[in-house]
Amino acid sequence: MYPGPLALEKMLRCASRLTDVDIAVSWPPQFFPAMSDLTTRPATPNYDPLLHIVLHQPEIPYNAGNIGRTCVAVGAKLWMVEPLGFEITDYYLRRAGMDYWPLLEFEVVPDWATLQAKLAGQRFWYFSKKAERSYAKVAYQRGDVLVFGCESKGLPDEIWNADPTMALRFPSREAVRSLNLSNCAAIAMYEALRQWGTI
Repeated sequence: MYPGPLALEKMLRCASRLTDVDIAVSWPPQFFPAMSDLTTRPATPNYDPLLHIVLHQPEIPYNAGNIGRTCVAVGAKLWMVEPLGFEITDYYLRRAGMDYWPLLEFEVVPDWATLQAKLAGQRFWYFSKKAERSYAKVAYQRGDVLVFGCESKGLPDEIWNADPTMALRFPSREAVRSLNLSNCAAIAMYEALRQWGTI
């Protein structure tokens, strides 16, 4: 029996000065998908998405990996708008997504205009700490697009200002500047499921 993933990594690092690539190769195969699984999409979709989760120029692979895992759990498709702050084959993305990544419906697009074209006809919700309306005060519909900005800057004003009536925020005390990106995406996805009575 293998030790837990975090315990195994700690042992490997203590045993020798291994690189992230060395550790990724040393991990048991059930914890990580193959590198090719991160970039090769199956001919038949894994599922018909209930929601579309958009990460606009995400910077931290851990967050993207965690959001991808949550998307698999709820049946959402993950979209990432370039430039990304990491490679799709990034070790930390694989670690956060674990063996769920091959089950995920996801797509990487080169720019915002391409995303809009691919999701034309869908309803967009834009998440920003500058918005006035709470994420819990709207009724989500199947097929909605939930858009989140990058970790360091948030969603650009020019994106959500195009339709400020669709801008949402997560309430927070003033002592906290912002919430973690993967937490925000999970909160929004599960609020939609709660409204639909699927949880």
